[in-house]
Amino acid sequence: MKAMTLNEYGETAEFQVTELPKPSVKAGHVVVRVAATSVNTVDTMIRQLGKDLPLSPALPAVLGMDFAGTIEAVGEGVSGFAPGDEVYGCAGGLADLQGTLAEYMLADAKLIAHKPKSLSMREAAALPLVGITAYEGLQRAGTHAGQRVLVHGGAGGVGHVAVQLARHLGADVYATCSGDRQASVINGYGATAINYKAETVTEYVAKHTGGDGFEIVFDSVGGANMSNSFDAAALNGQVVTTVSMLELDLTPAHFKGLSVHVVFMLIPMLHNHKRDEHGAILTKLAEIADAGALKPLLDDAQFGLEDIGKAHARLGSGQAMGKVVVEI
Repeated sequence: MKAMTLNEYGETAEFQVTELPKPSVKAGHVVVRVAATSVNTVDTMIRQLGKDLPLSPALPAVLGMDFAGTIEAVGEGVSGFAPGDEVYGCAGGLADLQGTLAEYMLADAKLIAHKPKSLSMREAAALPLVGITAYEGLQRAGTHAGQRVLVHGGAGGVGHVAVQLARHLGADVYATCSGDRQASVINGYGATAINYKAETVTEYVAKHTGGDGFEIVFDSVGGANMSNSFDAAALNGQVVTTVSMLELDLTPAHFKGLSVHVVFMLIPMLHNHKRDEHGAILTKLAEIADAGALKPLLDDAQFGLEDIGKAHARLGSGQAMGKVVVEI
């Protein structure tokens, strides 16, 4: 099979066209013919930082985590899937798991689900990592109807899904963004866009909550923005973060009695820990998508397998609007 591999890591590392053996099926797994994959920030981090990250695969490496495709073979002990089924998931591209930048991949059946019928392969391939992250974060925060939810980065990869899911759960949703294009996307989801460049945290908390703060703050930006999340949260509020690798003074969180939830959705793949929960979330996301309440936002640029370097550059440029997808 054709694959794109990395033979080195680093800022200038280039993907190489390679012929690799097609994977053989094994117990508990399926072999999938990959139709599409999406590029996530973690993919670009692995390529650039390599062994500085504990989750990077050994070289030569086949990266890529998200996929949508068709099952070619089913291993012993797998139920609920059959050859010809269209599926999607986040099942490779780190540690010892072959990634999606290949014509075929071996995937743990616990990490996949049947593809949403209403989504194309390109759309479905954009959803797994960001969808699971958004769903898990909102679930852990106990999101329910009637709450005021603030999503930082509401037009971003995780953020645009979190906005739609919080709306689906019946919450009153607000989301920060940096410009009119992003605001249009957020408002289109039935949420209220907040331009963080035009309003301070204190101003928009006063404007939208009467100064009380948001019951849930979903921070998909992280880093220094965590302080803004603490400032925007209500007393005894819930703060969800997907980027918490920093030193931070928790004093503001203490005096508000905040609960902080760190979501690192790669744990099941890395540690073979509760992988079936990812399959269950993907099944639920498919139901929500097919009910018309969730649709991935795709960047306009289109790429084929051999264009993966350009796809990484597109995501890294900051010019992409929506998920960057590669068709295999």
